[in-house]
Amino acid sequence: MFANQPKGLIPAALSNMGERFGYYIMNAVLVLFLCSKFGLKEETSTIIYSCFYAGIYVLSLVGGVIADRTRNYKGTIISGLVIMTLGYVILAFPILATNENTSWLLTVTCVALFLIAFGNGLFKGNLQALVGQLYDDPRYSAQRDSGFQIFYVFINIGGLIAPFVAPLLRSWWLGENGLTYNADLPALCHQYLSVTGNMAQMGMENIENLYALATQVGGGVGPHSTAAEVSAFCTKYLDVFNTGIHYSFIASVAAMLISLVIFIITKKGLPSPAKKEAAEVQQYTAAEKAAMATEIKQRMYALFAVLGIAIFFWFSFHQNGTSLSLFARDFVKTDSIAPEIWQALNPFFVIVLTPCIMAYFGWLASKGKVISTPRKIGIGMGLAGIAYVFIMCFCLAKGYPSGEEFRGMAVGARDAMKTGPWVLILLYFFLTVAELFISPLGLSFVSKVAPKHLQGLCQGLWLGATAVGNLLLWIGPLIYNRAPIWEAWAVFAAVCVISMGTMFGMVKWLERVTSDEVVKEAEKISEEEI
Repeated sequence: MFANQPKGLIPAALSNMGERFGYYIMNAVLVLFLCSKFGLKEETSTIIYSCFYAGIYVLSLVGGVIADRTRNYKGTIISGLVIMTLGYVILAFPILATNENTSWLLTVTCVALFLIAFGNGLFKGNLQALVGQLYDDPRYSAQRDSGFQIFYVFINIGGLIAPFVAPLLRSWWLGENGLTYNADLPALCHQYLSVTGNMAQMGMENIENLYALATQVGGGVGPHSTAAEVSAFCTKYLDVFNTGIHYSFIASVAAMLISLVIFIITKKGLPSPAKKEAAEVQQYTAAEKAAMATEIKQRMYALFAVLGIAIFFWFSFHQNGTSLSLFARDFVKTDSIAPEIWQALNPFFVIVLTPCIMAYFGWLASKGKVISTPRKIGIGMGLAGIAYVFIMCFCLAKGYPSGEEFRGMAVGARDAMKTGPWVLILLYFFLTVAELFISPLGLSFVSKVAPKHLQGLCQGLWLGATAVGNLLLWIGPLIYNRAPIWEAWAVFAAVCVISMGTMFGMVKWLERVTSDEVVKEAEKISEEEI
């Protein structure tokens, strides 16, 4: 697995672990946190979530341009780590949201999210570009795909730990204040506080649910409590509940600082592209230059074709932080497992399955049946389609209503309809295998076809495609709350299957323009442009 890999690979991956830790903290809690903190509707929270995650990847284009122009990849990466840390520091302050301060507090929260996104944009694509440059060395070029798969394994260690942090800290802080966790209670508390003085607006069923859940968590209120007592409980529960989540952002600050230290200590082992190459470049005739320039254009066309497929994959896959998180909260039994913890399934499967997939690819190669990177990406889209077909059929068979209709049902009726965790385990298994066929191999593909003087920008374009997919994430929760939820999964299944067909339709062309011989010839003209 580690044979013939460059020495800088593992330090680079370890430097990325803090970013992944923070990423998975946000992936696990952001939508639910915005709802519980500010009482926002799920559709509004997912729009903020979508813009935040789109910003992470859009701003990678900015980070790539800065690094390409200055040729100071390492300085840009360090700046990104510092700015991300500042964003998490701002989020770590546990200020109670009230009617009087919600406007400015939500604004400050969005500013912090922007800082995290901007810092990530400076950091993420440029570190990936440096990893790609490790494999420009002929000694390691044959190991490019496996190198990015190893890189992907190590950065996901941070992602495996992160989803456990927020629920553990939140439950600990609730326990310190004599309370216990309930996923449905924050929404009811916000609803009660917003209609105090006119209880009829809340509805008798919701009031009864509030009293029942408050009793379960140790709130000490019930039908005979005064409105002031119920209001005091709701305010306390929201404050304690969300303060525990704020503590998880402190953990993100610590993780970012660890990554910063690792990178500073180990950065000498990573490539340092100079502003200008001192070595003389071989001269070519005008005809040779024109032919090689044509090959560069073909490579860029191939890159944009794969980016188009990547948009639809990330649109489907990143539902794990939006509609799939809502599904885990609403329809899966979470008596002993908080919904955020299910986010750990993805990095867990990444770590466990990557060696198996690498071994499988190696076995095929030993038999002379090498699968090209474009073909692997097409297979990945098919696997993602299988995941959504499974969850669609399951929800259709169970007769699940829309998320909004389900939450309006009595507590007992909802509990009777909830399913066991095996559904999420199987779903995330297929989605993760799909990810392993697409994400690390997509990074490898970009690093291979990108001209040397545009590597940061091209990695930014890959992340930019992810941004476009993330801008569409709000569609999932919208369908989830407005229609029987199987219809939401049907949309994603269709997107994945169509993308798979499109990818396989292009695969022979992509294999031709990204062959090693074509890439080597095109790099000659690229070197002259640096």
